[in-house]
Amino acid sequence: MEAKTKDLWVFVETNEDGTAKNVGIELLTPGKMMAGKQGGALVAVVIGSGVDEAVKAANEHGADKIIVVDGPEYKHYTTDAYAIALCTLVEKYGPTSMLIGATNNGRDLGPRVSCRLHTGLTADCTALDIDEETGNVAWTRPAFGGNLMATIICPNHRPQIGTVRPGVFKKGDVTAAGAEVIKEDIHVADDQIRTQVIELIREMGGENVDLEGAEIIVSGGRGVGGPEGFDTIKALADTLGATVGASRAAVDAGWIAHAHQVGQTGKTVGPKLYIACGISGAIQHLAGMSSSDCIVAINKDPDAPIFDVADYGVVGNLFEVLPVLVDEIKKARG
Repeated sequence: MEAKTKDLWVFVETNEDGTAKNVGIELLTPGKMMAGKQGGALVAVVIGSGVDEAVKAANEHGADKIIVVDGPEYKHYTTDAYAIALCTLVEKYGPTSMLIGATNNGRDLGPRVSCRLHTGLTADCTALDIDEETGNVAWTRPAFGGNLMATIICPNHRPQIGTVRPGVFKKGDVTAAGAEVIKEDIHVADDQIRTQVIELIREMGGENVDLEGAEIIVSGGRGVGGPEGFDTIKALADTLGATVGASRAAVDAGWIAHAHQVGQTGKTVGPKLYIACGISGAIQHLAGMSSSDCIVAINKDPDAPIFDVADYGVVGNLFEVLPVLVDEIKKARG
């Protein structure tokens, strides 16, 4: 389809309680820059049930306009209802590009919408820019198992659509709310929704792991030596009020649940502090945590690649370093 405007849309995914998931608000930050280069408005699209809080968040984080679809059929995500609503909006307003968070739901919604609109989709992006001469989005994502980064453009079809990993971008500062709010009355009949949410299982393996929202993460890798090694990792995490993360090697070995995995095939995170313990620093892991504000690496191998991205490094055995670190933190707190 042809674009009717130069606007850039950000799909702001909502929780069941109507609040915004972090990734949608995060994407308003690059969205503002990209919309400016395209010469259009930054439009937040909020779909859900009872979404006043999500609308408020989009308003406070820089959206020029907010399109809202609110209805009981959107309380729980379903492919059919959300795809119908989003495609209806795109066909009406004709944005030139759209960003969707690469959450479980976003990875389901993006391909369905792009197929219906006969346009392209670049999945799992970690960087974004605009070619100012053509207005094309430059989508950057890992390729060949994360061993290189590919930049992709979709010059022939609109809207240009991409899913972007949570945690890659930071939320912008709260600003004065002044967005134009447009409410669209789009309802989907029950017989058009072919799936139904029967039960929500909120915990995985007895733990609720929020890596993407964590401000401090302490991660363990192959160097922890086994599942019991994570006891030392958890001790530091508990002292700091942090969330426990892990490398793929530790997860594949069965030492800790996949919900803790950071990296290309896990979660992309951007905490204020990331402490990597016994993690060598394979490119697949770095792709998931290199945007952290401060990175501390603890590894007995002085040549480990993790030290190339770390702000602070300790060469030593983590089982000797971490207990001392825990004791010093406790002393400092009195």
